[in-house]
Amino acid sequence: MTKYSKHRTLFVLLFIVALFLLFLDISFGSVTIPQKEILKSLTGGHSSKSTWDYIIINYRLPKAITAILVGMGLSISGLLMQTLFRNPLAGPYVLGLSSGSSLAVALVILGSSFMPPMWSAIFVSSYGIILASCLGSTAVLLAVLFVSQRLRDTMAILIVGLMFGSFTSAFVGVLAYFSSAEQLQKFTFWSMGNLGNLSWDSILILTIAVFIGLVISLATIKPLNALLLGENYARSLGLNYEKSKLLIIIATSILAGSITAFAGPIAFIGLAVPHVAKLLFNTSNHRVLFWATLLIGSSLMLLSDLISQMPGSDFTLPINAITSIIGAPVVIWLLVRKRKMMY
Repeated sequence: MTKYSKHRTLFVLLFIVALFLLFLDISFGSVTIPQKEILKSLTGGHSSKSTWDYIIINYRLPKAITAILVGMGLSISGLLMQTLFRNPLAGPYVLGLSSGSSLAVALVILGSSFMPPMWSAIFVSSYGIILASCLGSTAVLLAVLFVSQRLRDTMAILIVGLMFGSFTSAFVGVLAYFSSAEQLQKFTFWSMGNLGNLSWDSILILTIAVFIGLVISLATIKPLNALLLGENYARSLGLNYEKSKLLIIIATSILAGSITAFAGPIAFIGLAVPHVAKLLFNTSNHRVLFWATLLIGSSLMLLSDLISQMPGSDFTLPINAITSIIGAPVVIWLLVRKRKMMY
């Protein structure tokens, strides 16, 4: 079997797996709904009970779509950052975007006691938290773009992003020290990530943001392939390095920033999925990795959401915990398996 045929077969299998996980994710929950009724509801018909239609259309389907958007966006962000910084430990939040969002949300939630009651009610609402998260990530983005114009070294930009993270973590810690138990609980729940609280209007906004980020990312595939052998090699090929770096940073910021704003900081997906894609397809060509990362990221996020619901139970586990529990062993197993195959 040629490499092209192998890749094509893998893509077909991944697509089938993604569709299967999508249906499973919609099927399972605290309320048991027969699969025939789910198919009726999804194909434009009506199930036997109106409450089942409401659960499927207004809760399970939006949550599954959010999982797909989050998986695709964070996975591509991780791929971009790992290639730009040539660092396998780089992820979508390495620029400090998540830290900026966390600081803004912390100011709103943990600092609500210092606001007038009317302002507090507005800012602590779901849309207020989304707005705060967007503003926080945008502020960090502007700071990173400013720094990137002044610093020509990509590693220096990476260090600046890590410093942003350290600064905001310290500031959030100070706010947490003076906050009430109720405020701390609300902030902790946000920081654990949540896929199930979005309305269709919010999903539309998130879809547009992720689509724009993915289109920009798609335009950087050629520069990313050139960057595999280093910045100097890319420049020798005639690549406009500064323009490419700016596009990569903007794409990552749009994807990671919008996802953090609507779903909270989701861990591990952006770090792990690019490695899984490289190991499965055995290539470093971003024309292949881009689409592989999209499919694997969405599938892994759907699987995490499915497990977090604990089928047959009323409990829902934090999505952040599930992504790490599933992802870490998978990556370790793939790395060990690849190493054994080399001997």
